[in-house]
Amino acid sequence: MSQDPAPLQFLVVDALEGVRKFARQLIEAYGFAPAQVHDSASPEAALERLQAGLRPDFLISDWFAKGPMSGIALHREICRQQPGCRLALLSFDTGPERQAEAQAAGARFLLHKPFTPEQLKQTLRQSLQALAQERPDLARRLNAVMAAPRAPGRPAEQRIALPALPAVPPLRPGDRVEYGGRSETVQHVVIRHGELVVQLQNKNGLIPAEQLRRKPA
Repeated sequence: MSQDPAPLQFLVVDALEGVRKFARQLIEAYGFAPAQVHDSASPEAALERLQAGLRPDFLISDWFAKGPMSGIALHREICRQQPGCRLALLSFDTGPERQAEAQAAGARFLLHKPFTPEQLKQTLRQSLQALAQERPDLARRLNAVMAAPRAPGRPAEQRIALPALPAVPPLRPGDRVEYGGRSETVQHVVIRHGELVVQLQNKNGLIPAEQLRRKPA
């Protein structure tokens, strides 16, 4: 009697909570249990998860170019204990040098920030498909997830369908908006729990886009 494959483990590492939660939403939409998808706000926090026994098969990390540890360095540390871990990177800088570094590190993809929901959805889907083809052991584990019982009335072709997501954000980094009676500049645009939220320059926290008013160009 064959042993059931071990559950596939994911780790998402990004300073922005909205990015982490959105990535979790996409991964869980494939049928992975919440307990299989982990997240941390920094490489240092992720290392603490490793010390506690986490062994991720797939790391999705910000580049963390200005931090004490980069996403690539974190991946190297993970591979000391989990050699088969695959890497995916998110970065505001995706120029030729960054691309060369990501390729040398074996990154499955380097996705430019800010990205749209559709870009991350397509990129993640392609990466999971390629991962299954590349590693038969992981393919068995992916298939074990896909073979899980469906909810009553859910058609087979919808089993790994991703959730409905907001359209391309109407706000972009650099846009001028009004918030609290003051003129502000959009720095980051992300999705949190399916809601469009914005981080303004020189301000902490994420603000629902519906609370902002775009200023005329």
